[in-house]
Order: sequence, then structure tokens, then C-alpha cells
Amino acid sequence: MSKAAHLRSLIREGRAPVLTAGAHDGLGAVLAERAGYRAVWASGLEVSAAHALPDVGLLGISDYLAAARIMNQACGLPVIADCDTGFGNELNAAYTVQQYEAAGVAAICIEDKVFPKVNSFAGHRQMLAPIGEFAHKIRVAKASQKDPDFMVIARTEALIAGAGMDEAMARAHAYADAGADAILIHSKAKTHTEVEEFMVRWGGRLPVVIVPTTYYEWSASDAGHAGASIVIHANQGLRATVSAVMSAFSIMLNDGCSSALEGQIASVKEIFDLQRMDQWLELEA
Repeated sequence: MSKAAHLRSLIREGRAPVLTAGAHDGLGAVLAERAGYRAVWASGLEVSAAHALPDVGLLGISDYLAAARIMNQACGLPVIADCDTGFGNELNAAYTVQQYEAAGVAAICIEDKVFPKVNSFAGHRQMLAPIGEFAHKIRVAKASQKDPDFMVIARTEALIAGAGMDEAMARAHAYADAGADAILIHSKAKTHTEVEEFMVRWGGRLPVVIVPTTYYEWSASDAGHAGASIVIHANQGLRATVSAVMSAFSIMLNDGCSSALEGQIASVKEIFDLQRMDQWLELEA
């Protein structure tokens, strides 16, 4: 079974939402797999942050595709790639589908903002593309795939942009009509109320993907009961890494050595294990 087919089967099972962890490299993907996540989100925020750049469309498809390819090769989980607005117009979106599908990625997600986008939580301009224009982009993207199991997830930023629930619903239905395989409803509210309202009104027409970054108290179980098919913990791994590394560096700088840390951090042996060192060295035996 291909990873794209596997992702579809996980969604069809419907026993619980597909818990998905954000990552930006192969190690992050392996850690997500070992923790028990069922898919990996190749996070645009994380990939751009790994370059020490803001998530405002500065990187191109080559940067994001290379990261997603490495994640896909490193783990056995299906990878869902955050592809911003599809890196341009409908032709760029078609090329994006072709390249990510060829890389073995299970799904891509493109959002209905004007290129170049600005991260949804940046508090800056959030400009929506016209509904018809983005629906056409979805239609062209779907027409460009070869594997029928490959998924194109349409992400509406209507709630992020303050356009309201009616606009979010209209956009989601237009994208479903255009052939989207799932809808990602994005929200920066501090509670899950508006996302839950969307799912009630949506009525299960297509699978719904949610990203509870700001409404983090809503459990995946409760979100699943409300109708979510995929729950993405999109950036918590990166944020945890930043906190842990900064703390470790501070302690070592203050102490002049790593003695106080050694019982708390991964051993070199554990790193070798994550790298599959033994399996690789067996090849030359």
C-alpha cells in the first residue's frame, strides 16, 4: 500500500482522528513516528524557521520539497506537506502536485491566501484570494495528479482573515465542488467554538483537518467526536526544541561544562539508534 493510500485508509477508518505531528527534517519525522503519531506534517513554519527565516513566502518550492522528501524517506508515516498557496498560480500548483507526488508525499495542503502569504498568526495582512480563483487552482491541481490516492487538502483562511463563518462555509463548499479531498479549517481563536461550529454546519461533506495551535486545550478525542478527521500538532515540536536547546546552552555557558545536563539529555547511543547506525554498519559486514 502506498503512503497516500494508507493515509486515505486511516481517514476512512474513522475510529479516531489521524494525529499528525509537525516536523521540518528527517529526525523530527522519526521522532514523531516513534512517539506514536500516525502522520507527519511537513510544516512551512518549521521549515522556514529551520532556515532562520520568517514564514512569509521567502523560501521556494525547492526548499520545502527537499525537506518533505527527506521526512518521507526517513520514516514510514504518510507525509502531509504544507505548500502555502501552491507557490504561485494554478500552473505552479499543478507543478507542486507533480513534484510532491513524485517524491512519495501522501498529500499536500494549499491555502486560499494571496501569494506570497504571511503566517496566519503573524498579526499582519491576511489577504484572501477570490473564491473562484482558488477553486480553479484546486481543480487544476487535482487534474495534475497521477495517483488517485494522492490528496489535495484545501485550507481556508477565512476565519483567520476575519471574513466570518458564512464566508468560510462558502469557500469550503466551493473547494469541495472543485475536487478537494479534504478541508482544513484554520482558526486563531483561543477556544474551539468556531471550529466546532464549522464542523456542525459542514455536515461531514468531506474530511475536516484542524490545527489546534491557539485552542490547544481541545483534546484530539473531543475534536474527533465533533467531526475532525485529522488533528495536526503543527509546531509544538519546534517550540519544545527551541526551549530545550536554549535552556541547555544557558546551563553549559553558566557552568562551563555539561555535567548538570547529562542525566537529562539523550545519550550519543540514543542518537545512533535514531540514525539506525547498527543497520547501516551491518551492510558492510
